[in-house]
Amino acid sequence: MSIPEVRYCYRHPDRPTGLSCSECGRPICTDCMTPAPVGIRCPEHAGGRKRTASPLGGRRSIVRVQRRADATPALVTRILIAVNVGVYLVTAVQGAGLNNPGGSLYAKMVLFGPWVGQGDWWRLVTAMFLHGFILHIAFNMLALWWIGAPVEEYLGRARFAGLYFVSGLAGSAGALLQSPTTPVVGASGAIFGILGAMLILEWQATGRLTGNAMTWIVINLVISFLPGTDISWGGHVGGLVGGILVTLAFARWGRGHAAYGRLGLGGALGLVVVAVASVALAYWKVRGYA
Repeated sequence: MSIPEVRYCYRHPDRPTGLSCSECGRPICTDCMTPAPVGIRCPEHAGGRKRTASPLGGRRSIVRVQRRADATPALVTRILIAVNVGVYLVTAVQGAGLNNPGGSLYAKMVLFGPWVGQGDWWRLVTAMFLHGFILHIAFNMLALWWIGAPVEEYLGRARFAGLYFVSGLAGSAGALLQSPTTPVVGASGAIFGILGAMLILEWQATGRLTGNAMTWIVINLVISFLPGTDISWGGHVGGLVGGILVTLAFARWGRGHAAYGRLGLGGALGLVVVAVASVALAYWKVRGYA
């Protein structure tokens, strides 16, 4: 059986890659690619226009995708960070201070199995915007910026927003499966989902799972399972699994690449299936509290 040739990015010779420019065919890594409506482009072919013959006769102009200089990078990530910080400030004012949030908004948004079982299903989503203390939100928002911004740039705003919310929903389901009577707050389930997406993106770019994403995942999972830590490992694992499944759906289960192309029916269906499965698991766990 023949061994496939290992190709390396023409701009970064030390980086193996399975991607190539759909225009010139040269191998490119994820840092050099630019998503286009069909395929990906290398930096030299990422902008400008190309004249092609139209099947109806004459010539037509096709506009290639290029990043606008005035576009706000990682806009969804910035909005999510702003919402998290805003909610935290409100709960800090309503609670006992900056390091001890609480109050009516906190009580309305926290994830707690018995209250979910009594009909407060919105808590599966709202809990991902609450945090318990200042270091909690600081670490989560730093992680969201460091990890979320590059993943958003690869996936695009709409797919990244769907990934974040569905991963957070899966994280809430995982937290309830682990301990339904323990109040849970935090964006870490959604952030683990982003790590899961990064894992799939690195695998599709290099053919290996032993990259930066796997390192981050292993380190944080080890911390999650350390004795004496008040961490919902169920929320972390649930978010991670949700993010991996959603990103595989974006990639049409290996038939495409999650970092380019349109969302498509398969990607949209993947979001719906993971979201519905998360709610179903949560319902199965808390139905006895109704």
